[in-house]
Amino acid sequence: MGLFGRLTKSVERHIERGNGLVIRPPDMDDFSQWVQLRAQSRAFLTPWEPKWADDDLTRSAYRRRYFNDDDPDSLHPYFVFDETTGALVGGISFGHVRRGVAQSAMMGYWMGEPFAGKGTMTRAVPLALKQAFGPLGFRRIEAGCVPRNEASIKVLEKTGFIREGYAREYLCIAGVWEDHVLYARLKTDTFKP
Repeated sequence: MGLFGRLTKSVERHIERGNGLVIRPPDMDDFSQWVQLRAQSRAFLTPWEPKWADDDLTRSAYRRRYFNDDDPDSLHPYFVFDETTGALVGGISFGHVRRGVAQSAMMGYWMGEPFAGKGTMTRAVPLALKQAFGPLGFRRIEAGCVPRNEASIKVLEKTGFIREGYAREYLCIAGVWEDHVLYARLKTDTFKP
């Protein structure tokens, strides 16, 4: 019952449309599209993500990843869909939430391999930021990426994120502690693409 209530509330609250895309929180009906796209894109995504668990593409792993009734403010995930075809193309999430005097979160994103390199994530991030700076109430969104991930750096810079630093061995990616370039965008930043 709690899971159903959270899903209904999230879907009603957090939908954005624009730039030929729709972003919204995942629901259990998205599992088959998600598992197919993630499986198809595994080799493409592996160099940029934490090591995949053995059960990563199971329904229970999907539920654990995207639905946390115990702490619904710990992660705010969104799926990105092509508005015309309805195809799932990727995801954006806001995690590592800090409330109180910080009101900030870390943005992460992934793109399915068939849709990569077409500017889709650059069009999706501004839609997600409408949610982050609007209903979610954040004032600062941070993002980091491996320095050799030129595509990710382009997404961040084209969507108004400012490079703020460099963190050595910041996250464990594909089983290796990787340095990251750190970016942030503030609610008060004026940005015109």
